[in-house]
Amino acid sequence: MILHYSLKSSNICCFLSVSSGFCFISFGGSVLFSCGLARENMEKLSGLSHLFMTIFLHNFSTFMVIPAITDVTMSALCPGRDECSLAIYLSGFQQAIIGLGTLVMMPLVGNLSDKYGRKALLTVPMSLTIIPLGILAYSRDRNFFYAYYVVRTLTAMVCEGSVHCLALAYVADNVSEGRRASAFGVLSGIGSSAFVCGTLSTRFLSTSSTFQVAASVAVIAAVYMRVFLPDSVVDDGLSAPILSKDKLHITQSDGESNRNGTLVLKRMPSLEDMVSLLNTSSTFSQAAVVSFFSNLADFGLHGSMMYYLKARFHFNKDQFADLMVISGIAGTISQLFLMPTLVPALGEAKLLSVGLLFSCAHMFLYSIAWSFWVPYVAAMFSVIFSLAHPCMRSIVSKQVGSCEQGMAQGCISGICSFAGVVSPLAFSPLTALFLSDRAPFNFPGFSIMCIGFAMMIAFVQSMMIRVAPPLISNGGGGCNHAEV
Repeated sequence: MILHYSLKSSNICCFLSVSSGFCFISFGGSVLFSCGLARENMEKLSGLSHLFMTIFLHNFSTFMVIPAITDVTMSALCPGRDECSLAIYLSGFQQAIIGLGTLVMMPLVGNLSDKYGRKALLTVPMSLTIIPLGILAYSRDRNFFYAYYVVRTLTAMVCEGSVHCLALAYVADNVSEGRRASAFGVLSGIGSSAFVCGTLSTRFLSTSSTFQVAASVAVIAAVYMRVFLPDSVVDDGLSAPILSKDKLHITQSDGESNRNGTLVLKRMPSLEDMVSLLNTSSTFSQAAVVSFFSNLADFGLHGSMMYYLKARFHFNKDQFADLMVISGIAGTISQLFLMPTLVPALGEAKLLSVGLLFSCAHMFLYSIAWSFWVPYVAAMFSVIFSLAHPCMRSIVSKQVGSCEQGMAQGCISGICSFAGVVSPLAFSPLTALFLSDRAPFNFPGFSIMCIGFAMMIAFVQSMMIRVAPPLISNGGGGCNHAEV
């Protein structure tokens, strides 16, 4: 499977070949970045090529607008200014509302995907992603920005993180436990390469063209997924996917009544289901704590960093894009090359701790940045800290059976979403205060340093994780959850 993307006006070329495991990014005829995987490794993952392409296209469309959205927000709310408390508070409020929504939706989406298949559930967030991008592709005036703000908040309750959650469950369906950590690393590497291509494209596009291209690629991603991605239905109790026009047929014993009307309600995850899942092993519960604090810090950094850099060093869309390209290239190299080598040598738990330690150092360096080049150095720490997330997901994946992969990944994503609710409540007011004239002392990066301490808690907790043996599903070879 091959994707070739180019911008003739700026002579940028992004090339990705999933089947051969090779990709490169060139500018002006010179190769800026290339990557390749051993052919034997890619042959083992060749069945996931359509998933990788789907994730690449989707991430490309969502990541390429990130460098531009801060400037769009500032120009709509506080034109002509480099510091705007209103923008920080609105972004924090949006993040908290999205977190509340995804807190409910992630376990639900993951659980339903165990029942109806990953492809059916992927259709919803990938389709909804197109709408807010289309609004800003049409216009970025204040009224259209507010429309985008409302629509983005509502759609992100379903979209935020759900595509990645379902992709992880899809990989777990099709890859054995021994190769799962490496497969998760490859999936993250594909996402990082899309991050590089998207942000690099933004560097050479106008703001209006950025959103137009993003909306177009989002449409292509949804269509490609529906046409080419084979379904991965773990539960064979249903004879048709949820989006099929065919009626659902459930095998029934003699003398028992059909209860189609209550089947879906019984499959909705309850709080007891989540608590029971967390209690399956101490490793799972420890991983949940690490996920909460690491995502608490990640959400805080994401919501504060660009406003901090804009106020401190007057960064704009182009500087944000440069910063993200450096981080993305470093993360891609790490996940595609280092992770398959380091996981067998160190183990997922140790590699998780190392990644979180470097994440702490990266945040502390941001907080004390004394010159405009310091954030670029901090971004290169992505070579190590980008390993933490796939290691975490691999540890979680091995603690449940094949029938519960969607629920397990959805549960962790729900915990991450809860961190997304708490983070802006804690860090957005702190960021706005220390970037304003009302700061109690002169330390613009104080909120970033506090975010680093939250990541330090995750690091300390990760040192206590002892990976338990993988659980074996009760279902044996099949996974039939339908009650009859």
